[in-house]
Formats: sequence, structure tokens, C-alpha cells
Amino acid sequence: MTKFVLFLWLCSSVPGNECVKMPTPQFVFNDMYDCTVYGYSHSEELIISLTREFVNEKQVYTKFMCEEQETI
Repeated sequence: MTKFVLFLWLCSSVPGNECVKMPTPQFVFNDMYDCTVYGYSHSEELIISLTREFVNEKQVYTKFMCEEQETI
């Protein structure tokens, strides 16, 4: 059986800052579609939870990937 695992990072375009892997409430999905939709939705929630000033000052953005994994 194949599942998809979500990996999400919070990043900054400011030189010297690195992306930080973020925990997600849900991280295992039955298919690529569900994983991708959740990745965009959770990214939006994460950015909205930050202040406008912080996002603008640190040039914050998210990135994510859904990785296919075989399960037993």
C-alpha cells in the first residue's frame, strides 16, 4: 500500500536565514491529491498566523513536498 507523507518548511528570503522544517497536524495521506491540497491549505494557515510585519520583514514563505512511501 502506498501513502504520501507531507514535509513542510517555513523559509525566509533574507540572506543567512535557512528554511525550518515545520510539524504538521496531519502528515500521512492516501494519495497525492489529498497531500497537495492539505499542503497548500496548511501553508495558508501558517502564513496567516504570522503578523504582516514579520512576513514582510523576514520575507517569509513556505515550501512543501509530498513524498510517496510504501507501507506494510
